[in-house]
Amino acid sequence: MTEDLPARFRSGDVRALARAISLVERRDPAVRELEEAVLSGRAPSAGVAGFTGAPGTGKSTLVDAVVALLRRRDRSVAVLATDPNSPFSGGAILGDRIRMQRHALDTKVFIRSMGARGHLGGLSLATREAIRLLGAFGFDEVILETVGVGQSELEVAAVADTTVVVLTPNLGDSVQMIKAGILEIADVFAVNKADVEGYRRVVAELRTMLNMAPKGAWRPPIVPTVATKEEG
Repeated sequence: MTEDLPARFRSGDVRALARAISLVERRDPAVRELEEAVLSGRAPSAGVAGFTGAPGTGKSTLVDAVVALLRRRDRSVAVLATDPNSPFSGGAILGDRIRMQRHALDTKVFIRSMGARGHLGGLSLATREAIRLLGAFGFDEVILETVGVGQSELEVAAVADTTVVVLTPNLGDSVQMIKAGILEIADVFAVNKADVEGYRRVVAELRTMLNMAPKGAWRPPIVPTVATKEEG
C-alpha cells in the first residue's frame, strides 16, 4: 500500500477509493492498515439498497433509473454491481458499467463492477468491506446489484437495508419464485417491463402468495415499473 493512500482517500480522491476497493478484492494484507487509517473515528451512514432478480429482468436498467432519481434529489450514489466471471479468463464480465454510461462523468456517482469469483450468494466476497469504505468516503446511498437470484444467491438480504426483488412477465412461475426464496427476502417487489403483456398476471400471483402469510403480517409493496422510461 502506498503511504499516501489513506490521505488521498480522506481528501476525496476517487482513484484512492477505487484502489482501496481493489486491495479489498485481492485480500491484500495492507487492507487492515488502510481500514484502520480511513475508518477510525468515522461513522459510515450510507443507506444500502440491494437489487436482485433473474437475468433478463432489467436490474441494471432499473438501477440506472434509480441512480438518476437519486441524483435529481442531490444524493451521492455508489453502485456495486456483482458480475459473473469468465470461465476462460477468470475476469469479470463488466456488463453493468456499460449500461450506466450516462453517469460516467458525474462526480457524485461511483460505479464499480466486482467479480463474483465463484462465490455463491449473489455478491462478491468483498462487498461488505467495500460498503464500509464507500460509507467512509461520504456516499449518501449505496446500491447493490446481484448476479442473479436463486436458492444460493440470497446474501443481499443480509447486507442491504432494503432488498428489491425484480420480476418480469413470462420468466417462470410462482412455484419457482417460492423455491428461490424471494418471498422471504423481498422488502419491495418491482415488476419491471410493465408495458409488456402479462405483467398483471405476475402482480396477481404475487398478491395471492403474499396473502398466504399469517394474518397481520407485513406484506411487501408491489411496484410495476418500466425502467427504460423511468416509470414506476
